[in-house]
Amino acid sequence: MDVATPVGILVALVAILTAMIMDGGNPAALIAPSAMVLVLIGTVGVSLAGRRFKEIGSIVGALRSAIMAKAPSAQESVAQLVRFAEMARREGVLALEAATSELRDPFIRSGMQLIIDGVEGDKIREILEADLEGMGARHRAGAKFFKDMAGYAPTLGILGTVMGLIHVLANLSSPQTLGPAISGAFTATLWGVMTANVFWLPISNKLAHLSEQEVQARLLVIDGILAIQAGASPRLLEQQLLSFLSTAERQAHQAQRDRARASSGKKAA
Repeated sequence: MDVATPVGILVALVAILTAMIMDGGNPAALIAPSAMVLVLIGTVGVSLAGRRFKEIGSIVGALRSAIMAKAPSAQESVAQLVRFAEMARREGVLALEAATSELRDPFIRSGMQLIIDGVEGDKIREILEADLEGMGARHRAGAKFFKDMAGYAPTLGILGTVMGLIHVLANLSSPQTLGPAISGAFTATLWGVMTANVFWLPISNKLAHLSEQEVQARLLVIDGILAIQAGASPRLLEQQLLSFLSTAERQAHQAQRDRARASSGKKAA
């Protein structure tokens, strides 16, 4: 689980409540059931109204992805592809079948199976890029749903405020109740703006960021698979794929390679 999203949201909420207390406000005033029902449930409702019912499961999955933040490890993919290149160079392409059958990453497994089946490089690229495009479309749909929620929430908050002000204007004969009634009316706007900027926009941005990371990891895999299919040397392949990694990831990869070589050297001795 990636704690950045829940921790970031918690920090933002603490900042809002702290600022409210510093201004002499009472955080308990935010607990307005009518405003919360209108903004929270209403936002979910109008956002779902623009989707098909069968897409609800994918939306729940997108929210889970934002919280868990599971993405393919580019560093791990480099190590796997280099190992497969060494195996293909040493034992032949057919030797890859047993090794790839246990892969957890379906994208790499699919690409390696295309190599084993003798598919041409251009066709492999076409198939994998189509798979990548489909994945990107699914990710964009999930991110857009929460971006839509961020757009609807403030509008529903304003709607709640207007409803509250209508009630205020209908009871002008009781001046002593005007202050609390007006304050309560504007609570809906606060909930709308707060949920949009503290919850829904950050989740949308997190999903978009995760999608970008996964696309880069998949592009790395495509290049690696095509290089293996073309018979590239493992060392050349490794240098090619390392260009996709950050400096920290390259250093971690090199340290892992050094440990593996030292371990194999000890066993040989």
